[in-house]
Amino acid sequence: MKPKIALLLPKLSLYGGAERFAYNLATFLAPDFDVHFICAKKETAEPKGVKVTCLGRPPLGKAMKVLWYAVRAELFLRKQHFDLSVGLGNTFRQDVLRLSGGPIKIFWELSKKAYPKGFSRNFKMFRRRISPGNRLTQAIERIQLRNSQHLIAVSHLVRDWTIKAYPFLSKKKFQIIYNQPDLSRFSPAGRELKQKLRDQFGLPRDKIIVSTAGTNFMLKGVAQLISSLRFLPETFYLIVAGKRNPAYFLRLARKLNVADRVHFMGQVKDMVSFYRASDIFALPTFYDACSNAVLEAMACGIPVVSSQNNGSSIFLPKELVIKDPTNHMDLAEKILLASQQKTPGFTWPENSKSVRAGLTEYKKTFLTLLT
Repeated sequence: MKPKIALLLPKLSLYGGAERFAYNLATFLAPDFDVHFICAKKETAEPKGVKVTCLGRPPLGKAMKVLWYAVRAELFLRKQHFDLSVGLGNTFRQDVLRLSGGPIKIFWELSKKAYPKGFSRNFKMFRRRISPGNRLTQAIERIQLRNSQHLIAVSHLVRDWTIKAYPFLSKKKFQIIYNQPDLSRFSPAGRELKQKLRDQFGLPRDKIIVSTAGTNFMLKGVAQLISSLRFLPETFYLIVAGKRNPAYFLRLARKLNVADRVHFMGQVKDMVSFYRASDIFALPTFYDACSNAVLEAMACGIPVVSSQNNGSSIFLPKELVIKDPTNHMDLAEKILLASQQKTPGFTWPENSKSVRAGLTEYKKTFLTLLT
């Protein structure tokens, strides 16, 4: 008989990093486990071989939705028997807790630097602190960290951030399992295909294209990338993927006289082609637990520049890791350095031999815990 395993996440969906990971994990585990996905909202068809229980949620505010799911999931687990329960979101109790992001306290501390000093930053921080949803999430975070027997962090950086915020975990053993791109999809493109993709996207053929992607432009350092263009030759051209209103950033580009070198592409569904059409991927993020975009771009064979506040920067050459995203000149220098690097093909980075990554490692971990 297959081991019965529960995966706990508020949404069954293919949109969002945590949601897509949970969907892929459920699909991967289904042949060897009796997988039950416990959610509050179902936005896509259930993965093959996976049983989905949708607990529902009332049409209330964010805080009540978070609390509703946490309570209902707890009650459901008490009534059912599972050999292993795996928490992937805001739940009170589980055997295994996957930490896909760092603690709220550290997120606030680092991410506030992404916003201009003064009223804008202060008001943002004020709204965060008075938000009932944020305060509830922080309370659940502390409870679940105390109640979980096994902790899996998506990067060493997330582990370090978590211990910094919660010193009582300093003696707790964390397992570190990084995300890994689907290397059957994300792979390098030749020169001819790159030019063809640029034509499809309406991008210039004769420019050095720097790409970036994200759902929160401010947090991901888009303003810093635009500012860095002032220190780069005019042949450098920035493209941005993401479904966000770019008005603020377009005004900044006009103010800095680089508007003709910046193109916002909106939501891009074919990210493989997006990376392949680029020469460099840059993510000067102020906070990222383990950016999938960085790993996917690397798999597509282009050099990547990112910040030390990104867990997946462990896979980058040290000379391409930014210490301070607000240092526009340093960012420009690293982009220029990346443009001079040759990447003839992709192999999973050498230092990955010392770290665990991918869904297979989760399967190994769960089987070990069940024996």
